[in-house]
Amino acid sequence: MNKSFDDLSIVDDYMFYRVMEDTDICRKLLNIVLRDKVEPITEIELQKTIADGGGAKGVRFDVWAKSKSGTIYDVEMQAINKKDLAKRIRYYQSAIDISVLERNQPYENLPELFILFFCTFDYLNKGLPVYTFHTICNEDKTIRLADGITKIMVNSKDAEKEVNPELKAFLHYMNGKVSSDPFIQKIEQRIKGIKENETLRREFMLINNFERDARNDGWIAGMQQGLQQGMQQGMQQGMQQGMQQGMQQG
Repeated sequence: MNKSFDDLSIVDDYMFYRVMEDTDICRKLLNIVLRDKVEPITEIELQKTIADGGGAKGVRFDVWAKSKSGTIYDVEMQAINKKDLAKRIRYYQSAIDISVLERNQPYENLPELFILFFCTFDYLNKGLPVYTFHTICNEDKTIRLADGITKIMVNSKDAEKEVNPELKAFLHYMNGKVSSDPFIQKIEQRIKGIKENETLRREFMLINNFERDARNDGWIAGMQQGLQQGMQQGMQQGMQQGMQQGMQQG
């Protein structure tokens, strides 16, 4: 069941990317996770879509941010565990790489890339509030492949285990617990402003209606396809049975 606009929280896609539209909030959250290593954000795109005309699966990113040095941050909120997060991250990385490297450019021009998923569940079931992945050599764990990709899964389910107080407060906030932490209060004020914005309220309603209609159209198309396939199979089966009976009687 879809939430109403007034009931949206930070873990809902629309509210998350509207909050992260504020470059200061976006950079602050990234710095909390990445320990103050994020440069000023110069570009932010919401719901950035990469569609391949050749028929490959398209991708839509919640928040696509770029720093002044060109580092790209894909920041996602995931409230439902679809059991595909590892492969999804793999595909997101490939889609981003293809979209940013123009023809005839050398591979060295690929920017540093961070893919962060903030999850309300523990995808790996290992009890860590943060999982950070780099490409490491199996034979010697001290050797790291400098491919420029960092993949991070943040798990709010184990918020209490997080030692960083700011990140801990944000993870609890994802779980619905509002604190007096200054950053959380800044987000709360941002959300309040969003909910008071009638233009954004109408936008959310339009998006909801569009997605609902798309789902309904897909359901109807699926039913029609299923009926057509069923009719075709029934006709083929009937013809085969008729031919067999005719041969037996003959």
